[in-house]
Amino acid sequence: MPDVTVIGGGLAGSEAAWQAAELGCSVELWEMRPVKETPAHRTEHFAELVCSNSLGNMSLTTASGLLKEELRRLGSVILRCGEANSVPAGGALGVAREGFPRAVTETVHNHPNIEVVRKEVTDIPDGPTVIATGPLTSDALVEKIEALSGETLYFYDAASPIIHRDSLDESIVYLASRYNKGEAAYLNCPMTEDEYYAFVEDLAEAELSPIKDFEEDMYFEGCLPVETIARRGKQTLSFGPMKPVGLPDPRTGKEAYAVVQLRQDDEAGRLYNMVGFQTRLKWGEQKRVFRRIPGMENADFARMGVMHRNTYLPSNHMLDATMRIRADRSEAPLFFAGQLTGVEGYVESAAMGHIAGANAARIVFGQEPITMPRGAMMGALAHYITTKEGTLQPINSNWGLVPAAPKKENGKRLSKPERRERQARMALGALEEFVGAGVGA
Repeated sequence: MPDVTVIGGGLAGSEAAWQAAELGCSVELWEMRPVKETPAHRTEHFAELVCSNSLGNMSLTTASGLLKEELRRLGSVILRCGEANSVPAGGALGVAREGFPRAVTETVHNHPNIEVVRKEVTDIPDGPTVIATGPLTSDALVEKIEALSGETLYFYDAASPIIHRDSLDESIVYLASRYNKGEAAYLNCPMTEDEYYAFVEDLAEAELSPIKDFEEDMYFEGCLPVETIARRGKQTLSFGPMKPVGLPDPRTGKEAYAVVQLRQDDEAGRLYNMVGFQTRLKWGEQKRVFRRIPGMENADFARMGVMHRNTYLPSNHMLDATMRIRADRSEAPLFFAGQLTGVEGYVESAAMGHIAGANAARIVFGQEPITMPRGAMMGALAHYITTKEGTLQPINSNWGLVPAAPKKENGKRLSKPERRERQARMALGALEEFVGAGVGA
C-alpha cells in the first residue's frame, strides 16, 4: 500500500503527487484516461490543457505572475515543465498544447517514488488520499463525494476554437502584443465599427448547442461564452476580449474599432486559439459567424469551441485551508485539490495541488498539516475558498486576496503598477519567512 494515493492526473494531481514524492513518500497516482474518457480531454497525458494554452501573465505586477513566482520558489513541477515548453505569448506564459502535458507525464512517470495506475477510481481509498479529479470527475466518484459534502455545486465552462494559421489572410491579420509588451506574439484581426456591430448582432442571435438541464446563471463569470457577452450589450465585447487599445493596425497606424486576438497554441506556430472566444454555439454556426471576422474568411478550424458541465465542491463548508476535509476520517486523511475545490485557472489548480500533496506527506510522517500564510497568494487563495460566506463561485488569484500596499510612499503617490510590485514583494516576503521558519511546503 502506498503512503499517499492521488486520484487524478491533471495539473493539481500531478503537482500533488510530485510534492508528496519529493518529500519522501511512496505515491500511487491514479488516472482513468485512456481506460475511461471525459467529454473534454483528447489524450492520455497528464495535465492536458482543455481550454486556453496560457498559464497567465508572468509579470509580478499581476496576481497570476505572483502566484507563479510563489510556485517556482517552492519547486513546482508544473511551472518547471511549463517554462521548458513555452511558446511566444507576449508577457504571458503560453505553453505548447502537446509538448507541455507530454513533459509533465514523462517527468511524473520517471519519479522513483511515483507509481502510475491507469484505472477509474469508483470509491475513496483507505490511507492518506488527495482527490484531484477536476471538474470532469466521473459519475461514480461524484456520488461518493456528494455523500461527504451533502451537496454538489457546478458551473458551465467553455473552450475557444483553434485555427490553422495558414488559413488566415496575412494581408489583414497582423502580429503584435498590446502596448508592445514582450515579443509580438498575438495575431490580430482588426474590425471597423460597421464590421464590429454586424458581427456582434450575428453572434448574439446565432444558434446554441443544447445542454441537458442547462441553467443560464451557472456560468463562471470569468469564463463567459462570447455570445453571452454579446447579448449583454453591443459594446460589451469592445471593452472586453475585443478591446483594440494598444494594438494599432500597421496598415493605418491607428487603432481599429475592435480586434479579435489569436494566441499561438502549439510549439511550431501552426495552430492559434481565439482569445476570449469560448463558446456554446453549434459548430456550423461557429464556422459561419467567426468567418465574418476580417482575416478569418477562410479559417480552417482544428478544433471547434465546446462547452461542458463542471463539478466543484462547497469547499467553504467542507475543507480547511490545508485542503483537508473538515469532517475527516482520522485513520484515512482526505484532501482535495485543483479546480474541484473552487479555484479557477491552471496555475491556481496546481497551487492547491501543491498544498494538498505536501500536507498529505506531512500526515504520513506524523506531522500536522500546514496552513500557508494569508500574506502570500497561495495561502490567501486557499483561505478564501475555504471560508467564503454564502455561495462559493470559482475564483482566480487576484490582488484583493492579499494585503494592499500603501498608495503613497515618502510623500509620493504610487502608480498602480508600483503598488502591485509592493504587494508582490510583501507576499513573497511572507512566503520566504514561512519557508525560512522550517514549516513551508
